[in-house]
Amino acid sequence: MVIAIDGPAGAGKSTVARAVAARLGFTYLDTGAMYRCVGLASRASDAPAGEVAESIKIEVGERVRLNGEDVTEAIRAPGVSEDASRVAADPAVRAALVKKQKAIMAEGDWVAEGRDIGSVVAPDAAVKVFLHADPEERARRRASQIGLDVQDVLSKQRTRDQRDNSAGRSTLEAPKDATPVDTTGLTLDEVVDQVVTLAIEAKEIDA
Repeated sequence: MVIAIDGPAGAGKSTVARAVAARLGFTYLDTGAMYRCVGLASRASDAPAGEVAESIKIEVGERVRLNGEDVTEAIRAPGVSEDASRVAADPAVRAALVKKQKAIMAEGDWVAEGRDIGSVVAPDAAVKVFLHADPEERARRRASQIGLDVQDVLSKQRTRDQRDNSAGRSTLEAPKDATPVDTTGLTLDEVVDQVVTLAIEAKEIDA
């Protein structure tokens, strides 16, 4: 079974996906980390980002490795977020990573989160969830994660949303067959409970 969790930055995708995977005993796939790896690798390469995405080896799990090197902390540096957003707008990068992601999820039970999981990466996912939250709430969460000023994060968030939406990916709209969940004001457990309930219902339908 694949559970696809989409939504914009700061909606709680990573935290919720990790918790849902732990609750259900599934494997967690952080697709955002893969784009961050491409962004980080592109800094040290003169090759087009699409070629970089094709050539690098990315391992995701409890730790993230790029060509065998542990980059778990390095890809979370503030500047890398901008690099990741930039390369994600490149269709060649997206095509290369979608191919890698499909291969990873071909077998087993997964909780995958990102920006276009339910619509592009795993369109046949048994459960599709679209997390969203008020822009200010998203910015507060992101600022607390990386230790930056909320208003600065909010400004960059707006730019990132505009870039993502103009790149053929609608990060602020739920796929038609996804269940929207507004995480504003909800606790982690409340959100996880909703997603787990959807997964249980999907399993009962398939049984």
